[in-house]
Amino acid sequence: MGFHTERERERENEREMSNEHVLVLPFPAQGHVNPLMNFSREIAKHGSKITFVSTDFCHTQMMTAMAPGKDSLPGSEIKLVSISDGLCPEDDRNDFRKLLVSILATMPTRLEELIRGINASNGDGKISCIIADGNMGWAMEVANKMGIRGAILWPASAASFALVTRIPNLIDDGFIDMSNGTPMQRHAIQLHSGIPAVYPQNLPWNCSADQSTQKSVFDYVSKYAQAWKLADWWLCNTAYELEPAAFSLLPKLLPVGPIMASDQTRNVRGQFLPEDTSCLNWLDQQPHCSVIYVAFGSFAVLDPIQFQELAFGLELTNRPFLWVVRPDSCNILNDANLNKFESTRGKIIRWAPQPKVLSHPAIACFISHCGWNSTLDGITSGVPFLCWPYFADQVLDMKYICDVWKVGLGLESDQDGRILRGEFRKKVEELVSDESIRARSLELKEMVRSVMEEGGNSCRNFNNFINWLKKG
Repeated sequence: MGFHTERERERENEREMSNEHVLVLPFPAQGHVNPLMNFSREIAKHGSKITFVSTDFCHTQMMTAMAPGKDSLPGSEIKLVSISDGLCPEDDRNDFRKLLVSILATMPTRLEELIRGINASNGDGKISCIIADGNMGWAMEVANKMGIRGAILWPASAASFALVTRIPNLIDDGFIDMSNGTPMQRHAIQLHSGIPAVYPQNLPWNCSADQSTQKSVFDYVSKYAQAWKLADWWLCNTAYELEPAAFSLLPKLLPVGPIMASDQTRNVRGQFLPEDTSCLNWLDQQPHCSVIYVAFGSFAVLDPIQFQELAFGLELTNRPFLWVVRPDSCNILNDANLNKFESTRGKIIRWAPQPKVLSHPAIACFISHCGWNSTLDGITSGVPFLCWPYFADQVLDMKYICDVWKVGLGLESDQDGRILRGEFRKKVEELVSDESIRARSLELKEMVRSVMEEGGNSCRNFNNFINWLKKG
């Protein structure tokens, strides 16, 4: 779902008159590239030229997943370019300490060099605005230094953004250690009565048991949060109606979401893996509201025992299931032995066209890690959730799903931290048989979709941003 407007003729005029050249910089991860790419497409519809800057590593993945030989997206003004993240091709980008230290040491200089090169060329005109992922907020320092206007786009919830802005308060109140952001208290943190309480160990930056990694993550978060102050605009991929309490704490932050790919652009979103569209034909053969969709995003990893418990749990439901299993999501898997987990009712694929899958009438529920993109995908499709958060802001997202919006259920782990097959079977049956959860899911879908229509909060904020871009 993109931004809906009836002013197509005006858009054509805008494209003819416009000369803005916007540089867009996502954090180098699939869940960050998707919303920044979709936002770029919406801006490009209004006439702006877009230079979409990935790291060399991510750019290679994107180009491999796309049709060969293309450095731009068909039917748009988006050009894909890349700069180095400072690491070698063989380095592990899931090593957050190494990645974040290298980003800060390398990318600001490389970004400035790229912009100077673009500005000196006779091609698409000088860069007039930088839109950076909030997790690349340091780019606002580059923009400020070069006299370029800047905006940040936060690709997660407004509540998680609020938690980051409150880091100094959390230190002063003794909730977290000032040196690495780790918990100093066991008490829950409640920013507002309308925002779910979060325990310090579940704060978004507390994502590693390794102390050196934890310090690097916290230092990186603190660095980009400071640089946010230099941005002209704070935008967020959410809707006011989803998180009104969070926006009451952040008057500068404006919702422009959900930022979703339109039907015309879903095949060119900047995926790191090729989407397996054969699953759509398979879904066509399944009964209405019968299929369990299982997907855990681009980071989550299951150990072999947990993987098998999930497989047996899906089998015990006696329902068809569509399960996305990335090549790196479990270290015992290969294409040959994946087949034994499919059973007669299931289908396993490596990567899915997720919005299309979730909007398919055969889908009954979504077993999800509760990443924000997946959360929005499920909400805008009206699908109930079975929540299994992995790290970072996903615990907070689960609390919204289960406790605030009441469109899903959580899974309970055993004493070893694993979720057993019986728990999967029990919760799936409880979820799909609860008509009130399904009814709330459909109501939430309609409410959220309406904010993107003409007159909706998110549409109005987006249009105001476009007008600001053009006044530059």
